[in-house]
Amino acid sequence: MKLWSDSWINGEPIPPHYAAGKLDPAGAGVTFSDNLNPHFGWSDVPVGTQSFALICHDFDVPSRGDDVNQADREVPADLPRVDFFHWVMIDLPASLAQIVEGEFSRGFTARGKSGPAALHGARHGLNDYTGWFADDKAMAGDYFGYDGPFPPFNDSLVHHYVFTLYALSVARAPVEGAFTGPQVRQAIYPHVLGEATYSGTYTLNRRLLG
Repeated sequence: MKLWSDSWINGEPIPPHYAAGKLDPAGAGVTFSDNLNPHFGWSDVPVGTQSFALICHDFDVPSRGDDVNQADREVPADLPRVDFFHWVMIDLPASLAQIVEGEFSRGFTARGKSGPAALHGARHGLNDYTGWFADDKAMAGDYFGYDGPFPPFNDSLVHHYVFTLYALSVARAPVEGAFTGPQVRQAIYPHVLGEATYSGTYTLNRRLLG
């Protein structure tokens, strides 16, 4: 199976309009960005495919928040890192061959986009901004669908974002309710006929950007 995109070259930096956060052009800080979902197309689908699932995760997220977004220091490169899920979508129909730029996300929605129902009869899961904003009274909510990169502005590592498309042997993935990335990964494992990945990098650290 092949996965491609017109949004950026595989493995290269992700343009800011696909991110949730960007450098503030009016100052030294950061601000919300256009948060457009990227375009993806795919081909060479395995025989017997009944649906697709799409997951995007960042595996470079700091495991502790002590140093995150602190102007007087950077997050150490040797700090253990964990997964952060930016997009969890299941039940994309087998007849679909692409996702159009911006059709699932345009802008960052405080308290989260609605879900799980999505276009094309698909279902969106919760992304990890749900947990990130859980203690913020102005932003807390259930964040369904796509919300792009917004790494700490002081992280010493460039973050990597992996989009994985799974071809499944079932038309409806065996998860219900407000599901998460780890739950989907576990549930679809026995039904995966093939998979393909596409990746990009992103940073808000001005030192790394030069």
